[in-house]
Amino acid sequence: MTKYFALIPAAGTGSRMGNELPKQYLSLAHKPMIYHAIHTLCQSQWISRVFIVLAPGDTEWAQYDWSEFSDKLMVLYCGGVTRAESVRNGLAVGQEKAVINENDWVLIHDAARPCLTTVQLEKLMNELMNDKVGGLLAIPVADTLKRGDIHNRIGSTESRENLWQAQTPQMFRYHLLIDALNNATTVNITDDASAVERLGFHPKLILSDVCNLKVTYPQDFALAELILQERKIQ
Repeated sequence: MTKYFALIPAAGTGSRMGNELPKQYLSLAHKPMIYHAIHTLCQSQWISRVFIVLAPGDTEWAQYDWSEFSDKLMVLYCGGVTRAESVRNGLAVGQEKAVINENDWVLIHDAARPCLTTVQLEKLMNELMNDKVGGLLAIPVADTLKRGDIHNRIGSTESRENLWQAQTPQMFRYHLLIDALNNATTVNITDDASAVERLGFHPKLILSDVCNLKVTYPQDFALAELILQERKIQ
């Protein structure tokens, strides 16, 4: 039977937040930000194991109580310099520890996307479980796009037709994902779908919504806080 695994690369420093504490540990809705993504993934009855890939010298993780997730959570201190390297290392070590088969599904999710919902997660899995390639959550680009020059003046207006903004989770078979990442070690890969595309495949876009935002800057953090608070009230 095909199994599902999730992996959260969390070896980065989150320097654009302007904080000495790594971004994934900043307090959000009274929890470290990474908690919210872990909670949603661990709630899924389909997911067998959730891997957290940390930097080898990470000392912050142990400051929190993660015991509520002990039946599913596995921490791997094998993070790399880049996101792609962390994912690749995590997949290799995770396969050894949890016996991931070649055709099992792996969902890669950003630690900085705390507002993922169970509905979004299940939609992704339902729509891709029989897909030959895999895919990702995404939303169509709604804003007018401007390409700037070195002086921060508009150089051109870009067409937004058929443009989508990629989100996570991104879901692929283990063998395809590891092959794609191994093939892309010399290029700058910012998401897993890009690596798969380089092999000539066309991942499927699964419609998501703007609430599954990535927290990159302080203003994103404030918006994520509002979203989580609103859900708690409801």
